[in-house]
Amino acid sequence: MTDTDSDPTPTDADRETTTETDSTSSATEAVDDTDTLLVSSLAESTGKTAITLALARLAQSAGDSVGYMKPKGTRLQSNVGKTLDEDPLLARELLELEAEIHDLEPVVYSPTFIEQVIRGRETPDELRERVQDAFTTLAADHDRMFVEGGGRYDIGQLVDLTDADIADLFDARVLLVASYEIPGDIDDVLAAAEQFGDRLAGVVFNDVPDAAYDQLETDVVPFLEGQGIPVHGVLPSERELSGVTVTDLADELGATMLVDEGQDSYVERFSVGAMGADSALRRFRRTKDAAVITGGDRAEIHTAALEAPGVRCLILTGGHRPSGTILGQASDKGVPILSVQTDTLATVERAEDVIRSGRTRDAETVDRMEQLLSDHAAVDSILG
Repeated sequence: MTDTDSDPTPTDADRETTTETDSTSSATEAVDDTDTLLVSSLAESTGKTAITLALARLAQSAGDSVGYMKPKGTRLQSNVGKTLDEDPLLARELLELEAEIHDLEPVVYSPTFIEQVIRGRETPDELRERVQDAFTTLAADHDRMFVEGGGRYDIGQLVDLTDADIADLFDARVLLVASYEIPGDIDDVLAAAEQFGDRLAGVVFNDVPDAAYDQLETDVVPFLEGQGIPVHGVLPSERELSGVTVTDLADELGATMLVDEGQDSYVERFSVGAMGADSALRRFRRTKDAAVITGGDRAEIHTAALEAPGVRCLILTGGHRPSGTILGQASDKGVPILSVQTDTLATVERAEDVIRSGRTRDAETVDRMEQLLSDHAAVDSILG
């Protein structure tokens, strides 16, 4: 016999390969032991971030080690030349994580990114690998992973990274966050439930107005549970979580406060004063907790807005200052007036973005959401 029949002595390269394989295997086993909950939503601005972080904090309080991830960054903000989502930054702070942002948010789902995909410069297979690698890194040594969906549950179809795709990739249970105002809203819940299939662990309705609360609990919840869709909570609407104060709005818009009485009022929506005075008054009287955005030289619109009980402030565009009469009326009625230099269209876009993204995404909001979940949701069932 020759020496070639004997086992060869392992080389350094063989040892390195074996070490890498063992390390990868250990990481995979650690991830397999991690319970993963993906929090998805039917639409943007449904409180998904607050609910995700509140659940993570509740799990921490129970003694679990938790991690967080938002695979698709959709809440975009320019930051030092880069487009970043603010939610992972808040999660890293509140959950005291040491994770890198590029792992917390491996894909920035921006207009530029979408253009790159269309041009073939980003491929689904490479992106899924990037997302999976980041998840493996983040999940190691954690009992639980809380994964936040991106905007709506169906965003990401372009690269096979919808929330349903990500739930399959991570072997995650799914909690769906939904809003409710009318019975027709349930169509959207059923459509999402079909997408998630057996991975759907249940639904939480958030920011439910008083007028819809009883019908939801009495009729809709039993209907959904009869369809095999568990409802784990119905969270009532709270002004502090669904709007912004006039003061915060002024800060975000870079506005000058011409009348500051009533600046602690909450604004939940906007109405644009671009019509005649009579039409404006009829429209303003139908609105609630609104800010009216109009040109600073439209005195008749200012007067109409000040006569409507649901108007909480006036935002005057173009840098125009209203008459002393208007300022006096606003002061008497406790309706603040803000002045901005931008035109009406730009102001509307910025103001809507403020409401959409909210000034309420902070530790105080998450604390309040923890209390709401504890009072109005089956937290143990959600966490499994």
